[in-house]
Amino acid sequence: MNKQVKFIFYLIFLFTPFSLMSQSQTLVKGKVIEADTKQPIPGATIMIDKSTRGVTTDVDGTFELRAAPNEKLVISFIGLESKTIVVGNETYFEVELSPAVSELDEVTVVAFGKQKKESVIASIETVEMGDLKIPSSNLTHAFAGKIPGVISYQITGEPGADNAQFFVRGVTTFGYKSNPLILIDGFEATTDDLARIQPDDVESFSVLKDASATVLYGARGANGIILVSTKGGTEGKVKISARIDVNISKPTQLLELLDGVEYMRLYNNALVSRYDDMEHDADDIPTPPWYSEEKIRATERGDNPMIYPNINWYDMLFKNGTTNSKANINISGGGKMAKYYVAGGFDYETGLLKVDNQDNLNNYNSNIKINRFNLRSVSS
Repeated sequence: MNKQVKFIFYLIFLFTPFSLMSQSQTLVKGKVIEADTKQPIPGATIMIDKSTRGVTTDVDGTFELRAAPNEKLVISFIGLESKTIVVGNETYFEVELSPAVSELDEVTVVAFGKQKKESVIASIETVEMGDLKIPSSNLTHAFAGKIPGVISYQITGEPGADNAQFFVRGVTTFGYKSNPLILIDGFEATTDDLARIQPDDVESFSVLKDASATVLYGARGANGIILVSTKGGTEGKVKISARIDVNISKPTQLLELLDGVEYMRLYNNALVSRYDDMEHDADDIPTPPWYSEEKIRATERGDNPMIYPNINWYDMLFKNGTTNSKANINISGGGKMAKYYVAGGFDYETGLLKVDNQDNLNNYNSNIKINRFNLRSVSS
């Protein structure tokens, strides 16, 4: 029996590769951090290449596992570039993972972190920031035709009160709020808050349009949710960006109005037509015209405009168009210790009312004039 056991061990020793016998596993420790922010990455996966053995990092981004010197560690995380390293004789590794540009379109922001779009069974629409950079100073004006499933309309063009109203896939709540839930950097905001955000300060813009909204945020998200993330500081050299927009605002369509002569003739015709349609006795005297022919002809000739006025009141009160402008400048940068983002914006809007400055006849300015300044600062 002893000879048979010795023979079996001899065969195992003979047919076992020398490399497997000579490589013993050691305890390997390490930490996974993000290359840009130098912050630890919890939940990163560390796998032994071509095997099923692996671990995930803890809340501090650290990990421990046993590996042989000839084995390779594959470190990966959603949205970041995977990295492969050979164990060798090292027992501690600090691994930096950089953002994966090719996967940015596959990652979306949800209520409690980031997930791949295919792992979220829902309708989530991500808007390109370039589509929101329009000449208007109101961000809600950019929604129409840019976000699938979002119905946007504007009921007034008055500067300062021209917020667009919008619904996400129609109205699903009656008798209460029909507008979607708006979250800016995780905090609930109003339509006015959203309207006054500078598009240059927005990092990402997403819309949750179906059941995922109620699953993550409760009944308040029944009408959809708009998620806005603003920009922050990034590590690197100082970066300065500036943008200036100048636009002309004018009515898209005007009603054609009658002048004074046409109005008086049509008014007289209306009185005659009404008298002809009414039942009356033979001795009734027809109603004379309200406006006499003498007055109509004097108005047509332009005699004494103070007595026979013929004024186009729209042209008297309103301009054909007005010029508005906006400007934005932001500075970002920082190092390993601190990062910063500072932005300033200016909006200038005016209305269409004319102002009489001739001979100081009227020093009261009834026109709308808005000078709005925005300042935002973020440091980390």
